[in-house]
Amino acid sequence: MHFTLPDRNARGRIVRLGPVLDTILSAHAYPAPVRHFLAEALAITALLGALLKDQDSQLTLQAQTQEGVIDLLVCDYRNGEVRGYIRYDRARLDELGPAPSLFALFGEGYLAITFDLATSGQRYQGIVPLEGTSLAEACESYFFQSEQVPTVIRVAVKNAPSGCVAGGMLLQHLPEGEEGRERLHVQLDHPEWEHVAILGGSVKPEELVDPALDLESVVWRLFHEEREIRVDAGQALTRGCRCTIEHYRDVLARFAMAEREDMKDEDGLIKVDCAFCSKVFAIDLP
Repeated sequence: MHFTLPDRNARGRIVRLGPVLDTILSAHAYPAPVRHFLAEALAITALLGALLKDQDSQLTLQAQTQEGVIDLLVCDYRNGEVRGYIRYDRARLDELGPAPSLFALFGEGYLAITFDLATSGQRYQGIVPLEGTSLAEACESYFFQSEQVPTVIRVAVKNAPSGCVAGGMLLQHLPEGEEGRERLHVQLDHPEWEHVAILGGSVKPEELVDPALDLESVVWRLFHEEREIRVDAGQALTRGCRCTIEHYRDVLARFAMAEREDMKDEDGLIKVDCAFCSKVFAIDLP
């Protein structure tokens, strides 16, 4: 859901992932700490993706390190579709205990956020150190360092027998508003933003993940004293793995014939394993 606080020159996004989250997580037998971290990352990806304005534009969130227990995290969003994958060292993970810190998982890592804009064909990417106590804090640092946009991100994850639920909220201050005007500068200590940040930052984790509490009610609880709150339902979230035989045929066809021959198994097939959904595709190409 999208919302705007016109009098405060602020915008927000709020999301909650339920069954779609379980579908994504079920593709791999992730241990509990990795499941929890990927659930957080998918909620953040949905929040950042909801900032895109153009159809078919894509947001990609990637965290990577060369020596961390988790050496790769990739999530992306396009047209309401989300997907994500984590590659990790199981033996080292088991040594960390049930609730490892961000630094314990990644060590000296970095965070890259990429916006691929469909209408203009342009790509914007920012890279910052993976710092803070959570991925949400690292993303706040990204917007502060790369975009100079004051941002608050809150994320919560709830694991229950009925399934995993992740919820998140993003707030940003746009001093010149976001409707038809360009943002020329940002005042990081603007009193309007301080007010919004304090209220938004007070959201409770249980409010973000409670299926009985709709997202509009969460926003109303936080900002009910505002003169005006503009709300847009936004897009429904679905799992968006785009792996198909046709897609892989197109990709493999770009390789030279000699390279394709080296890829084939004893049956003459090229096996492609999708990291996102854990499916294996057997491709028959000359």
